[in-house]
Amino acid sequence: MVSVRVATDDDLDRWNRIVGRSPQGTLFHEYEALCVLAEHAGARLHPLIGYKGQEPVGLFPVFSLRKGPITTAFSPPPHLRVPSLGPAYCNLEKLKQRKREKRRERFAEGCFEWIDDELSPKYVHVRTATGFADARSFTWSGYDVTPEYTYHVDVTPEPETLLSRFSSDARRNVTNTPEDAYEIDEGDRDAIDAIVEQVAARYAAQNVSFDVPADFVVDLYDRIEGGYVRPYVCRVDGEFVGGILAIEFGDTIGRWMGGVRTDRDVDVPVNDLLDWTIMRDAHERGLSTYDLVGADNQRINRYKSKFNPDLAEYYAIERGSWGMQTLAHLYNTVK
Repeated sequence: MVSVRVATDDDLDRWNRIVGRSPQGTLFHEYEALCVLAEHAGARLHPLIGYKGQEPVGLFPVFSLRKGPITTAFSPPPHLRVPSLGPAYCNLEKLKQRKREKRRERFAEGCFEWIDDELSPKYVHVRTATGFADARSFTWSGYDVTPEYTYHVDVTPEPETLLSRFSSDARRNVTNTPEDAYEIDEGDRDAIDAIVEQVAARYAAQNVSFDVPADFVVDLYDRIEGGYVRPYVCRVDGEFVGGILAIEFGDTIGRWMGGVRTDRDVDVPVNDLLDWTIMRDAHERGLSTYDLVGADNQRINRYKSKFNPDLAEYYAIERGSWGMQTLAHLYNTVK
């Protein structure tokens, strides 16, 4: 039997260690990050944890939002463009397939029962991490499960080998741009403000809503303990022309926000150079993967695919009546 409960103080003391051991664990699963998410989403955090005896089985951070008489549940919460969250399992790799599936299913059932009994949500939306390979427990419990995709670049090869795998135009952009024509470095809080402001302006120009406050990213930058928010900035003649907010956890760094088309008139391939710098730095720090965060937008994929990435799958999961599924517009997240 697997028991599920809201994490106690003792559970929270070990929460981040469990996240670090889980194949599905991400920077946003860390407890400090979850608190930041709740604060900026105006949501209530329910950090669910499951045990088989004394051994932890998994974590499932759930956020509830109430609009009038209607309660909804999310993981991650809407509006903040967090790429993934959902359940994170642990201590399952050592088990044989039958026991692994049974324990995973019992944990999921316990979480579903808690959500229904304590929240009674009219709508539920979950987006998993790429390490989440089996969503059948959700399907069997009446959830709609849709596969979605992102791109992963293996950054373990030496830079020369990695560069040789890029498309010809990406290689030219990196190798034919004089090094004294630009400057790229990892910035601080001011860099976060500049990147978020540029992204918001680009989205506004396309009539796309972008509600992510820079304060949210700064809070993550200041408060997370086991990962990093790395704001990479590109300058030409000392002027900010573009940037990428990268998130690093474990052996992976992700292209979270930024990398939009620059509005400056510069003859420099800003985003190619930013991505290349992040990949090269990741290799030097001993990381294995650069997650390009999303592979579902055909137009943007033309850019991302030139780095010769591998396709990785994750899941968007929802449940609700037909009428309540109109609330899905609240969950317009990174694509």
